Amino acid sequence: MAGSNGTLLAFRILLCCALASTVTIFLPLALRPCAYTLSRTILAVTGLDPQVISCTSAAKAPGGRSDAVNKAGSGGRPIVTDPLRCGEPSLPPHAFPPFHCCPPPPSSAAAVINFTFPDPGEPLRTRRPAHDAGAGADDDMAKLARAVALMRALPASDPRSFIQQANIHCAYCSGARRQAGWPELPLQVHFSWLFFPFHRAYVYFFERISAALLGDPSFAVPFWTWDLPEGMRVPPELADEASPLHDAFRSPRHAPPRLIDLDFAYAEKNLTDEEQVELNLRIVYKQMVSGAPLPSLFHGMPYRAGDPGMPGAGTVELSPHNIVHRWTGDYLSRPNHEDMGAFYSSARDPIFYPHHANTDRLWEVWRGSGAGHADFTDPDWLDSSFLFYDEEARLVRVTVRDMLDIGKLRYAYAEVGTPWLTARPPVTPDLIRGRCPDLKSVRFPVSLDAAVSAAVTRPRRGKAQHGVEVLVVEGIEADGGDFVRFDVYVNAVEHEKVSPGAREVAGSFVSLKQPGVEAVQTSMRVALHEILEDLSADGDESVTVTLVPVTGRVRIGGLRIVYMVE
Repeated sequence: MAGSNGTLLAFRILLCCALASTVTIFLPLALRPCAYTLSRTILAVTGLDPQVISCTSAAKAPGGRSDAVNKAGSGGRPIVTDPLRCGEPSLPPHAFPPFHCCPPPPSSAAAVINFTFPDPGEPLRTRRPAHDAGAGADDDMAKLARAVALMRALPASDPRSFIQQANIHCAYCSGARRQAGWPELPLQVHFSWLFFPFHRAYVYFFERISAALLGDPSFAVPFWTWDLPEGMRVPPELADEASPLHDAFRSPRHAPPRLIDLDFAYAEKNLTDEEQVELNLRIVYKQMVSGAPLPSLFHGMPYRAGDPGMPGAGTVELSPHNIVHRWTGDYLSRPNHEDMGAFYSSARDPIFYPHHANTDRLWEVWRGSGAGHADFTDPDWLDSSFLFYDEEARLVRVTVRDMLDIGKLRYAYAEVGTPWLTARPPVTPDLIRGRCPDLKSVRFPVSLDAAVSAAVTRPRRGKAQHGVEVLVVEGIEADGGDFVRFDVYVNAVEHEKVSPGAREVAGSFVSLKQPGVEAVQTSMRVALHEILEDLSADGDESVTVTLVPVTGRVRIGGLRIVYMVE
């Protein structure tokens, strides 16, 4: 009897321990699912989707910012799209329908399939420049027009239809898509390191859907080479009013033969074609060469699960990318500069896809054009994921790491020139250099109602200190209801004497309308090494920074100079 009682007591103790362990593990998870990381074994036993539960164990509170570029394995978590949460977008006043931009929902999280690479035996799809008729691009443009027509003919409920393809951009840019594990936080793919891989995946799936509808596995989206002199006009096929590629909500002033202005804000410049080409090439040089020696300067700042969106854009996203959107949209007669000038509607214009094919090409060019031009190795970037419907109308989860090798994705770019590689900007002669004795002290934060100049001290570089010297414009609060732009000048208090493409213009902050967002809270970074070298100021103790408002309301939190290492 005593043995039996002992066995019963032991069993009760074991049962209590098991119960206590269960409560210890699952009660905190139920209360705060994103504060804990579960092993794959536990997830498998419970049946929980590991992609849905994957969230940060060291997340910053909404509104918090981190200036550091965290190294791989720093304790964050990748951004994951919640497949079961997609709500109403935050649209601007006077938006054009449709007003709902979520794709057809999956029956369950289990209905989402993981991305697999196409068969290596598939034909390699070669994307050609839209302007080069001699290379077969005229045929590619005709195929693109037919593909868009076929997409438009599909039922609106079909995820492969043109409006559903356009709605992808709306969902990921207007607050409809949510972070898995953080239902209160929208997933925003702009102004961060997600910009390039998200848009690569977007064009990839659009291209494969087009090829399937055409019955042509070799079809590739042509790219609009606005960075090359011969491609700096809207391709004529896109301007043909009888073509499926035409969009009525496009700036009538900028139809061919008007050259694109990669420095455009709101007014036309009185430049000759030769002067406009020269200016455009200098801008691309700044954004691709001198301004982007590090991954975070090119791609944008890290954005992890639980973070607020838009920590800081990379160089090319700000300009030329945002500028091309602005220049193409109807900024004169449409309330929100639709279609291309507003994120919610930009993919409703077929020009969106050749535009982003070219932006994607520039990512490939950057990776092969300089020392240090390598992508992030941070697993939080590599494992961030998005959802797209494929050519068979299956919902696919694709990660950033899936999008890094275009050879495995079975597409390539036709060789074109890079004349901007030698377009190093000139220094403006006869300017007051160095620290101006009449420079007034600036107390940040400031509303940028007029030009503001401030002397920013350069940190001492010790023997063991290395890295890229970077100007940080922090605490930017731009009016979300308007197009906002300000320019950053270095050692040019007399900024009125400086031409747009000159060396002293270090960069431009450019933000399109952000529907439903009162203020775009972000930051901007400018690489200084080559600028200071060209201005013979690399030995100075401080840098005079002048911020010049161009359009829209914006508030600046501060300026500082740091050394960045990645």
